[in-house]
Amino acid sequence: MNQGETILNPGLGWTLLITFGVMWVGLGLYWGRKSKSLEGFMLAGRNVGIAFGSATAMATWVTSNTIMVVPQFGLKMGVWGLLAFTTASFGLFLFAPMASRIRYLMPRGFTSGDFIRLRYGKVAWSVFLGISFFYSMAWLVSMAMAGGIVLEALAGIHYKYGMSLILLVCVLYTLVGGLYAVIGTDFIQSIIILIGIIVVAVAALSRIDLGAAYDVSVQTQPALFNALLPIALLSLFNNMFFGFGEVFHNNVWWSRAFAIRKKVVSKAFLLAGLLWLPIPLAVGFSALFSNSLGINITDIDMAGPLIAGELLGSAGAVVLFIVIFCSLGSSIDSLLAATSDLLAEDVYKKMINPKVDDQRLRKVSTYIIVGLGVLTWLICLPRVGSLMAVLFFAGPFVGSAVWPVVTGLYWSRSNETGAVLSMVIGSSVGLYAYFAYGWYTASLIATIVSMLITFTAMGLSKTKFQWNLLSEGESA
Repeated sequence: MNQGETILNPGLGWTLLITFGVMWVGLGLYWGRKSKSLEGFMLAGRNVGIAFGSATAMATWVTSNTIMVVPQFGLKMGVWGLLAFTTASFGLFLFAPMASRIRYLMPRGFTSGDFIRLRYGKVAWSVFLGISFFYSMAWLVSMAMAGGIVLEALAGIHYKYGMSLILLVCVLYTLVGGLYAVIGTDFIQSIIILIGIIVVAVAALSRIDLGAAYDVSVQTQPALFNALLPIALLSLFNNMFFGFGEVFHNNVWWSRAFAIRKKVVSKAFLLAGLLWLPIPLAVGFSALFSNSLGINITDIDMAGPLIAGELLGSAGAVVLFIVIFCSLGSSIDSLLAATSDLLAEDVYKKMINPKVDDQRLRKVSTYIIVGLGVLTWLICLPRVGSLMAVLFFAGPFVGSAVWPVVTGLYWSRSNETGAVLSMVIGSSVGLYAYFAYGWYTASLIATIVSMLITFTAMGLSKTKFQWNLLSEGESA
């Protein structure tokens, strides 16, 4: 199969797109009936169990980037590239005990911004909000782009139409149901994703003669199997720290920490990490053998759909179509909900209108969800850059937030000066590395610089934070 060809008939593609879109909106309306209060809309009543909790965390982390970018890692960096992507599961594993700590320190907290504001003060809070919003938009844009790209590759649906409809569906059911709708649909989407990926992996294994494909690939692309390939080794650690930054700082995961029952929150994140761990390997291993399959890949973003089409044909393409649609929905809805919570609670309520009541704040949240959807759509219209470039551009920023969050949760000597300088200088140095050395160094360098500054400031500090301050007025 060559680029420019489509696997599915456009009519079938539109049918699948509309059918699943209507289904998700309908389910959003169904689960949204529970979202009567502000706490219900934002945090699903703080009563999510382990099954739904682990499912929403796993499904949210199976993004379009998992499905679309993993094959790019395989094509560019070989075996180590695939392993590098699996390190994103470490973020979920390490966040598990952090989630329990968060619930203990902030039993009535709403957002990650609440923690930074109470722990470090308003300057650090402002810097953190800027980082979080920038990252959330980069993630939203990369996923919306991926949706348009894959629909065009698989079914010939024009990029702009596919991208627009996916965003519209996610905005609608998040709007009507809040986090209840997000978690409910994520549960179904997680089941579909797991079944679909197993089907795709088994079908691919049955179609590839691994021995013959390995011989051809080793002769034509030996670097892909080089255990000491420098760029691959750098990308492994870069991706790992990027994953830490993504999970540790972003309100997507903090909102789940506040929403899942306190007794099971740690177990839910551990289970989500275990479920997610093998997915990148299952999705991306066939990319190692694309050269032996005679696949002509001229646009790196098309790698996943082209390889799937060559190996699996129309039936496999239908499965891939559904899996990607579910992975897009489960991530975009989570980002819309969590980012709107952050902007409504931390910006509108804390900075603009402190006396706002819950009913008005819920309306503001819905306006923000619509605004985020429109902003993402406008940015995606011209299709800016490759998925990998868009995603990892945010790496330096989230990497710089790792240590202020971790030390802020566990060390009383962590302080505002260290938090502010580590985020500002870490982001700046990491961004320089992104352009000077490559995307595969940016998060790693930003995290290291942030660590050095954070611990230096802790060593020089003589003050100790009083932990009870985190629970005082946290939702005020």
